[in-house]
Amino acid sequence: MAMIRSFTVGNGDMFYIKHNSDNFTIIDCQLFGDHKEWLVEELKQESKYKGITRFISTHPDEDHLQGIEYLDEHMPIANFYVVKNNATKPDESESFKHYRKLRDSDKAYYVYKNCKRKWMNESTDERGTSGISILWPDTSNEYFKAALNEAAKGTAFNNTSLVARYSIQDSASFMWVGDLETSFMENIFDEIELPETTVIFASHHGRKSGKIPNNWLDKLNPKIIVIGEAPSRHLHYYSGYNKITQNRAGDITFIPENNKLHCYSSYESYGMREWLSNDGKPDENFGVRDRDYYIGTLIL
Repeated sequence: MAMIRSFTVGNGDMFYIKHNSDNFTIIDCQLFGDHKEWLVEELKQESKYKGITRFISTHPDEDHLQGIEYLDEHMPIANFYVVKNNATKPDESESFKHYRKLRDSDKAYYVYKNCKRKWMNESTDERGTSGISILWPDTSNEYFKAALNEAAKGTAFNNTSLVARYSIQDSASFMWVGDLETSFMENIFDEIELPETTVIFASHHGRKSGKIPNNWLDKLNPKIIVIGEAPSRHLHYYSGYNKITQNRAGDITFIPENNKLHCYSSYESYGMREWLSNDGKPDENFGVRDRDYYIGTLIL
C-alpha cells in the first residue's frame, strides 16, 4: 500500500512517497533544527526495504533544499532528479553548494516534459514503475528559457520549477508544482498537459503569488488542494475547493486504497473534516514520532 507524506517544516516543502512498488521518492528538502534528525530517521526506516530511492528537486530555492547536505550524509543520494540549470547565488549557503555539487554530478538525471526513465515511469522484469511522470519543463519554451536565465544570474528561481505527477492505477493521483508563479502558469497553459488529479500541492506554499490559475484548475479538477505553511496573510484559500491547510493540520498523510483515499493529520486538534467520509479508520503511528490522527476518507 502506498503512502504520501507532506511535512510541516516551516516556510518550506518536504515530501516523500512510499510507493506500492519497489520505489521510494523524496521530493525537496527542508531540514533544520531538532526535526532534521527524526525526519531523516523516518526516511531511512520507511525506505529500507525499497530497491530504488530517488530525490526530486523541484527548483533551487533555499526553502526547498535546506539541509540537503545533512540528508546526503546520513542517507546518501544516489539518484538526483533535477531540471538542468546553471543557477547561481551571490551568497551561497552550504546547502546550495551541495545542491550544485549533486546537480553537476553523475548522480543527476535531468528531467523534462514527458521524459522516460527506468523505474520512474517504465517497468522492467526486475522492478515496477514508481508511477511518476514529469509534465514540465518544456526545455524549448521561451518562458522557461527566460526563467533559466534569471536563475543563472542569481535573481529568481521559482519559474524553473518542474511539475511532477504521481498516479496509482485505478486510484488516487497527486501533483507537485514547486513555486511556479501565477503569471508563468498562465503563460504556459497551452504548452502543458493537465490531467485530472486528485490532490494538488498548491504552488509557492499556497501564496497568492503562486495561485494556480482557474484554467489550470478547470482541467485538473482537484478533489483536495493542500495549502502550505506560508503566513496566513499571504495565502490564497481556493474558494469552492476542499482544502487541507498545513498551518493547521501539521504533517499530512495520504493512504490510497483502491477507490478511497484515507487522510491523516499530525495535529489532533485538526479534527475530522465534514467534507470527507468517515470510514472508521483508526489513528496510526506513521514514521517515528507521535501518532497521526484520522481526519476522514475521500471516496474517488
